[in-house]
Amino acid sequence: MTADSSRRYPVRPVLGVGALVFEDATGEDAAGETQRVLLVKRGRAPLAGFWSLPGGCVETGEGLESAVAREVFEETGLSVSVGPIAAVFERLMPDGEGRCEYHYVLIDFYCSVQSGSPRAGDDSSEVGWFAVEELARLQLTDGTLDVIRDSARSKNF
Repeated sequence: MTADSSRRYPVRPVLGVGALVFEDATGEDAAGETQRVLLVKRGRAPLAGFWSLPGGCVETGEGLESAVAREVFEETGLSVSVGPIAAVFERLMPDGEGRCEYHYVLIDFYCSVQSGSPRAGDDSSEVGWFAVEELARLQLTDGTLDVIRDSARSKNF
């Protein structure tokens, strides 16, 4: 990678997308159980071992919706339909000397499963459905819990 395209110590922020995939859009499933969200455990740096929303970087020439659908498929094996934007935020990660080692601008979309069975792939080491109420016990990437809770409450999907 050249300096212009490197994710580590980037010359400008890197654009990424993520997917908020809930089992049911109403907040509860048909049995009245708590709503669950799809998460992946990161298999590579940065943030290897942390749980987060499926997603990744947008490639040059790729639309945002296409990028999120591709990333979800690569990381989980699920084909999704992409809905509206749920959240936009940035993740700044300084190194030990205070220099910006990683800088992402992330756009998360509501998505719904169209087909497939969840399986870890690409740069994820695990994939699973988790009740929103149990997320605090997981090692989540910064900001992920707030995005999920806010998005689950808004029911804008």
